Amino acid sequence: MNWTLEVVIVPVSDVDRAKSFYAGQLGFVVDFDMVISDDARIVQLTPPGSGCSIVIGKGAIPHMPPGSLKGLQLVVPDLRRARAELVERGVEVSEIQVIGENPRPVPDPLDNVGFVHFADPDGNAWSVQQISDRA
Repeated sequence: MNWTLEVVIVPVSDVDRAKSFYAGQLGFVVDFDMVISDDARIVQLTPPGSGCSIVIGKGAIPHMPPGSLKGLQLVVPDLRRARAELVERGVEVSEIQVIGENPRPVPDPLDNVGFVHFADPDGNAWSVQQISDRA
């Protein structure tokens, strides 16, 4: 049996501001923006090429303090290009960091060990890791 992670709830304080950041600056696809009532709204967004989406909203999702989600991680085949795209879109992103030594020979020295980091407007923390060649 496959067990797939399909949705992660990201706690935000302002749904419109977060939607603008994730769709406009990060390029996530807006799957839907559903207003349930004056006090409840759910927006689902998916990173390009991902099988897992994020949900932001108010009222109809479990409450977590805005900005409390840390350690979300995206994976890209080209970290240099991904970082350049984030900078071009106005995202405050760290310089490329190499964390540890590569566990196996790979075509690019950033594979598995290259990362950049950024946060959304509420402080939810994200990492982007390069993996261009999977064993």
